[in-house]
Amino acid sequence: MPFNANLTNCDVEPIHIPGKIQSHGFLIVTGKDYLIAGCSENVSTFLPVTPALLLQQSLNVLETLLTNSAPAGFLTQLLILGAASDKIDNFNPYTLEINGQPFNLIISASGEQYLLEFEPEYSDLNSDLIKTIGHSLSEILTDSKLSQLVQKAAEQVKEIIGYDRVMIYKFHNDGHGEVVAEEKSAALETLIGLHYPASDIPQQARELYKINHIRLISDVNIEPSPIIGSAQLQQEPLNLTHAVLRAVSPIHIQYLKNMGVASSFSISLVCNGQLWGLIACHNYTPRFINYKNRESAKLIGQVLSSAINFRQKEEELIKSNRFKESIVTLGKGLIRNENIEKTLFDEPITLLDAVDATGVALYFNNNWYTEGNTPDEKFLEELVNWLVENMENPLFETHQLPLIYPDALRHRDTASGILVCTLSKELKEYMIWFRPEVSTIVNWAGNPEKTITIDSSGIESITPRKSFENWKQVVQFNSNPWTQDDLKSSMLVREEIAFAVSRKAVEVRVLNEKLKVAHEELNAFSYTISHDLKTPLTSVKSFGQLLKRNASLDDKAQYMVDRILLSTDKMQTMIEEVLRYSQLGQNKTSPSPVNMQKLLEELKQEFLAASIDRELTIHIGETLEVYGDHTMLMQVFSNLIGNAIKYSKQTTVPIIHIKSEETDNGCIQYSVADNGIGIKDADHEKIFELFTRSEEVKEYEGTGVGLSIVKKIMEKHNGKVWIESNHQSGSTFYVRFNKPEMS
Repeated sequence: MPFNANLTNCDVEPIHIPGKIQSHGFLIVTGKDYLIAGCSENVSTFLPVTPALLLQQSLNVLETLLTNSAPAGFLTQLLILGAASDKIDNFNPYTLEINGQPFNLIISASGEQYLLEFEPEYSDLNSDLIKTIGHSLSEILTDSKLSQLVQKAAEQVKEIIGYDRVMIYKFHNDGHGEVVAEEKSAALETLIGLHYPASDIPQQARELYKINHIRLISDVNIEPSPIIGSAQLQQEPLNLTHAVLRAVSPIHIQYLKNMGVASSFSISLVCNGQLWGLIACHNYTPRFINYKNRESAKLIGQVLSSAINFRQKEEELIKSNRFKESIVTLGKGLIRNENIEKTLFDEPITLLDAVDATGVALYFNNNWYTEGNTPDEKFLEELVNWLVENMENPLFETHQLPLIYPDALRHRDTASGILVCTLSKELKEYMIWFRPEVSTIVNWAGNPEKTITIDSSGIESITPRKSFENWKQVVQFNSNPWTQDDLKSSMLVREEIAFAVSRKAVEVRVLNEKLKVAHEELNAFSYTISHDLKTPLTSVKSFGQLLKRNASLDDKAQYMVDRILLSTDKMQTMIEEVLRYSQLGQNKTSPSPVNMQKLLEELKQEFLAASIDRELTIHIGETLEVYGDHTMLMQVFSNLIGNAIKYSKQTTVPIIHIKSEETDNGCIQYSVADNGIGIKDADHEKIFELFTRSEEVKEYEGTGVGLSIVKKIMEKHNGKVWIESNHQSGSTFYVRFNKPEMS
């Protein structure tokens, strides 16, 4: 049953079993019994015999028709020797005469059968390629850049085979082709840069080009010759994959006619086992190139394929080395610097240099860091949320983001392509590289959509495109695709960052342990020193008191004793303060609900009873309950109220205001305000440091420890303390506690 090509099966048209050959030569098919099992119908054009008379005859009969000069049985001997060496094509071409004209015999295997193809040795080429090809290859290989290399190849092939147009035709990943180089006759319109749909050279044709590296169509206007064979040969279509005379698909013949091409010659360019492209040669009159010259031309394809492969690898290596150098530099920086973000974005080599992109964004430690052309942070947040839901592996890449994430459409000028590496999915930490939309205008050689026609019997078939006018298709929402080098480089950067984060985490853990030990030792040391100082200080004070009772001391001596006793009292107070401060580091909090009304009233009565200033007023406003250690909170408010009273004593009417309020986030905040001397802005921070006091309070008694104790207690309660004050107009101290359920 004949094959009917349509839009759904064009890619499976059985072009390897056409049942016909090109008519510039003829075909003989023989089995291993060396009897003729089939022949092309045009055999009578070349030999004085009809096809029917040849079938089932021995090869010896064919030999008598071919030539009288060759030894008897030479065809059988060629096949026997070829089969024995498993290299039957080693004898190609075998030259002989037919009707006084030189012919080339080309032998190939087809399953259990042998194909004997006879072609004229005559060639339309004016020169022997073998003599000129060396110089041409030297010229081709002089250029180092890939674009220049293929252009020089087109020029040299045009010069040596003389076809009207020679193109270097490159296949893209989706199978469509592009003319990347061209050399042509001056009168022809250029096809450089045009794109041809994958259906023009469908998949099965591309597979054959990987097997047969040269393909000649000598004359598109000559009807192919059918193959006539035995009953068995008719039941099982003859596989002509390796046949040089294999007929051409009728669709492709019509395709060439539509272009005005009379003869074509193709040389495959194969890199790493894959069909990179073709040297496609078109002539507008029939041309025949004999077998020897075609084989010589194959060498051009092989050398050019190697050169293309080398140039591509060289360019990829340069790019890969650039990435590697960037990663090595980043890795060294991550080891040298404490700040990971600064290393990745503020050094001469940045995260953007590790991948071929136009922008990069990093979300790390709850912050965004960007460089180059990137979307705004709002979109980045939305994109990360989408990635969390849709990204299954640590690496994700697409060059069509707007097509799979429509929200990216408005950012296609910066984010049509993204390459994403996960640092921590739980923390939503990602590296994202960006590429913009390549709003490419692809120049198709005619509308790439073939049309269906239906013949009189109702059978569908494809009509090859009849117009080769430039038809433009705008490809939207696509960036340049990411390469394997891009993907590999991004993963290496991820490893460097992961190593740096891990190393720094270990360093922080070790440092924390050292600080913990040092802190414990310091607290123990402070407690021990303070405790041990109390005994000698008590002795000094006792001896001072004894001296004070000695009536024989003069006034000067009495003054000196008084100063000794005053100093010992101050030192005793300081030791007690230091003891309390050091004990805070050792004592654990025992949090519970604290009745602040009761606590503050008790403190108020104590301070009023101890004060000699009868004008002192302490106002207690609303007292919200807090959650904390009762003893420690007593210390906090005792220090704050005591300081407020102390530094307001020169005021005519000292007034202390104490109140509480709940903040917007549910915290409890207390304030202790006075109308005393106030504190300069420059001293607001340092007054909470141990043994540090403001310059203006030197005349007031104090150790510089009280506010340090307040700060430490608040830190143990996960709270905070701060001051607001205007010089000479009073101060307000604030303490803030977390709401109970957060403690």
